[in-house]
Amino acid sequence: MSTYITARRRIICMAGTLISSLTLAAFAAKANTLDTGGDQYRSGEHQSFKYDHQSHTHFWDELALKKPDLWETLRQRFAWQDQVDQPRVQEWIDHYQQRPQNIADIIHRSRPWMHWIISRVEDRGLPGEIALLPFVESAFDTQARSHRGATGLWQFMPRTGDALGLTRTRGYDGRLDVVAATEAALDYLEGQAAQWYEGDMELSLAAYNAGAGTVNRAQRAAENRGQPSDYWHLRLPSETMDYVPKLLAISAIINDPERYQLSLPSIENSPAVAAVEIDVPLSMDRLSHMANVSAERLETLNPGHLDGFLNPANTPELVVPADAKATLLANLNSVSTGTVRYVVSSGDNLSAIADQHNVSLASLRQRNGLSGDMIRAGQTLYIPNQTILASN
Repeated sequence: MSTYITARRRIICMAGTLISSLTLAAFAAKANTLDTGGDQYRSGEHQSFKYDHQSHTHFWDELALKKPDLWETLRQRFAWQDQVDQPRVQEWIDHYQQRPQNIADIIHRSRPWMHWIISRVEDRGLPGEIALLPFVESAFDTQARSHRGATGLWQFMPRTGDALGLTRTRGYDGRLDVVAATEAALDYLEGQAAQWYEGDMELSLAAYNAGAGTVNRAQRAAENRGQPSDYWHLRLPSETMDYVPKLLAISAIINDPERYQLSLPSIENSPAVAAVEIDVPLSMDRLSHMANVSAERLETLNPGHLDGFLNPANTPELVVPADAKATLLANLNSVSTGTVRYVVSSGDNLSAIADQHNVSLASLRQRNGLSGDMIRAGQTLYIPNQTILASN
């Protein structure tokens, strides 16, 4: 089985989808959608495409206006649907069929992130099914924490997160930062596949769950038994044995919900969030005013910031609703002007730096998200502009 979608396959898939769309535009029923209240579902009525002679609207003009929904976009990137008839996958399909509300709840939580994650998976040329991995890992709960210490949407353990460059400080946890953790998760999957499994992403997924050492030992044991060493023939911990089947079961339902008698809530096929680079430390309260977004909403989209403060030394990116990006950027222009950066040298101390730049020690701490006076050589400090500080 191919582990990556080749460029040729994507072109063929897109061509097939266009042909199907031309046919379905004329004859298919509307997909089920979530009503505006967000709590009730309604079935779409069968509605045929009709050419409007009075307005002289051409068929192709109408077709151009019909943007595929997000689920259809994701289906075009699926690469593993030939595996869904595996008995272990069917067991989990049966499980999810009996719990349709759980699927709906998880999809609701995924709304801010699904389009963005799909785009990142697509940019890397990875199988579309991987965009659904947070279903299995955290049920798309950005605050999820396991009893073993795994944290966030992608459920990173502390040491794994550290190895992947996910910063952890008193005021910030990169494992909870969806933007940073998504990149780290995809880096990890690609890296494991390349290092150990000759690009086999199913084995890399198993290693994501159980660790490469466990999977590698299981492969050697399979080879000693004279069996294939692919994922489906390995003897792994029970959680790992179910890991890929769960993912494929979710993707099978999304790929063909009618087959499984389930209705998918719709998700708009456009970015719901945007990442904006912030080059000066600012409080989340101040940023919420600058973006014209409620503080609660901003905190929900930025769960990695633990102390109500964004320090670009930890991460420069703030996630906002997509329609708030322009407002925030316009207001940031005045904040960024005149900002002074200072790189700490060996022997420096915070009090002397504050005196050197004629700012108070308290304001220097505040601007850089410091709880004490500890600094290190090479660290970048932001010297507060007193005018900005007064409005912060």
